[in-house]
Parts: sequence; C-alpha cells; structure tokens
Amino acid sequence: MLRTTSMGRGIMAVLAAGERHARGLSGGTVAEIAADLGKDRSQVSRSLRTAEQEGFLQRTPQRTFALDWSVLTDAQLLTRRRLHSDGAAALEHLSGQTDEGCFLGVLSGNSTVTVGESIPASSRMVGSWLGRPYPAYCSDAGQALFWETSDEEVRKTFASVPFQQHGPNTPANVEDFLARLKEARLRGYSIVDEEAEPGLYSLAVPIRDFRGEVVAALQVVGLKSRIEPRQADHAKALREEGEWLEAMLGGHSQHNRP
Repeated sequence: MLRTTSMGRGIMAVLAAGERHARGLSGGTVAEIAADLGKDRSQVSRSLRTAEQEGFLQRTPQRTFALDWSVLTDAQLLTRRRLHSDGAAALEHLSGQTDEGCFLGVLSGNSTVTVGESIPASSRMVGSWLGRPYPAYCSDAGQALFWETSDEEVRKTFASVPFQQHGPNTPANVEDFLARLKEARLRGYSIVDEEAEPGLYSLAVPIRDFRGEVVAALQVVGLKSRIEPRQADHAKALREEGEWLEAMLGGHSQHNRP
C-alpha cells in the first residue's frame, strides 16, 4: 500500500491513468481519475499536474490525462545502449573467467540473434556469430530468452515452426522444449547439450531490464568436452555476471563483482 504522501499520491495518479489505458481508454479527466481512485478531486488534480510537470503524464486536447510514452521510450533506448556497452564489459569479464566463448543473444520472432560476443583464442571457436539468427528452439540462448514466457505463448511462437534436427539432442517438438525450459528454471540456468550441433554445449541465463522483462540471454558456449567438466564453476560465474548486468540495466539485482 502506498503511503499518502505527495509522492504516493502522484504515483497513484500515474497508475490510475495507466489502468485506464489497459482498459482501452485513451486517458481520463480529473473527475474520472478521482472517481477511479475514490479520492478528492482537488487533491487528484494537484497530483496529475505534478505528474504532468515531471513528464510522466501528458494532457490531451480533450483535457484528459494520459501516459507520456516518451518516458518509457527513452528508458528503453537507454536500456538498449547499456545492453551493448555494459554487455560488452560483462562478456569480456565472463570470457576471462571461463576461458570460453561468451555471447549475448536477443529474441527475434522465433529465432535468436547474437548481438555481442567475446571469444578468447584458447576457446578453439572459429568465426563470429554476430548478427546471425538461429532457431530459438535449439539455440544456446533460446531457453533463457523464453524464461518468463507462458507455455501458451511459447506454443504460439513455435506453432508453424518445424523442429528440424540440428544436433543429436535437438528438441523433438514444442512440448519437449517446454519440458527442458521447466528444468532450466528449476536449475537457475539453461543447459543446451548438443541441441544446436554435435559436440556443442552451452549454459545461459536470462537478463532482465528495469521493467523486469527478459531482454537478452548471457551464454557460455563451447565444446562439451571442455565445458561439462567445469559446469558448476561456469554456472556460478555466469549467474554472477548476469546479476551484475541486470543491475546495470536498472533491474532488481544489486550484485557487485567479486
């Protein structure tokens, strides 16, 4: 429950405008929002004006108050910039700890795309994955990117996708993928064991932004013979680096590197 301070009243006014938007309404007048909140009209009016001055609400030509989406847009743009800059720092630090190829992937429809990488020469990986899409159902980042997605939404995403075999352990269908995703959530990180190609093994964690939404996946990828024996150590480093990156993006994690 928000305390009845001026800040609390301002937040309630913004939330009330957002609730009207969620109901399909463009905004609300002072009287309408006051009625929604069950509060005094003059008090709500002051809160709405303050929220407008701070840039959270905008007044429409119809004299209603609506959410100012530019605030969210600016925050999202900043998140994307920090995902690249701080993501690069996270990748470099993680690859230094693991001595393996480390990647940052995002979701694009039913595929994943690599947007950042750090590949030490000792990892024995050849070539770059930057900008290259790969089927999300068997990619190194796939499970982590669907971390917060409902089973029904996952089924919709893959409804028209044929599950072709890319490695000996590629998921057979969407239910197989969902079963592996459930295990990953319980474990705290995903394991993609020869699903993308023979001999390839990876660990990944989801990266959330200031809204608590998954915007990327941080991965450690390499030969199964190298990564599997050190899985516990790599998973610890991966989760710590993921928490640091989330904190940089304004998420709830407040982790400092050791």
